[in-house]
Amino acid sequence: MDGKPRPAATPEQALAGMDQLIALSLVGQHDIAQRLGLNVTDLTCLGFVLAAGDDPISAGTLAEQAGLTTGAVTGVLNRLEKAGYAHRQPDPEDRRRVRVLADPAAVATAAAVYEPFYRRLNELFADYTPAEIAVLSDWFTRAGDLMRSYLEEIRSDQLAAMPRARRTRSR
Repeated sequence: MDGKPRPAATPEQALAGMDQLIALSLVGQHDIAQRLGLNVTDLTCLGFVLAAGDDPISAGTLAEQAGLTTGAVTGVLNRLEKAGYAHRQPDPEDRRRVRVLADPAAVATAAAVYEPFYRRLNELFADYTPAEIAVLSDWFTRAGDLMRSYLEEIRSDQLAAMPRARRTRSR
């Protein structure tokens, strides 16, 4: 299968396209969270819980993945349980640890919300050859690794020298 001709693009154009996709994704996550009766942080954590599938994620791992403190994750889990999206269970190997499972209805609800978009993305992937999809997959994986590494730098304050936005007070 030959790939379709693609328009030429510079790295700057690709970066601009990625920035637009990220911005739209953030707006979309707000809309989806609102539709599900959650805030964006809770929806993000629910995504990590859902991604764990049948292998329940520990609350500590969830905190790490979401960049939250364990105390903040406790609040997230309280809200997810109250909303019926997830529940906690003691870790059978260490009863001091808590594992988090998605409620089966939550899986169905999330699928109902995300499935139409994922179906469209799969239709878009059908326009690409297996070799092109491999490049896309490699790029997403490597870009994700770069993002995780950069977030670790930001969180560890290694970028303390970076100027912060100035805040002005009105009097």
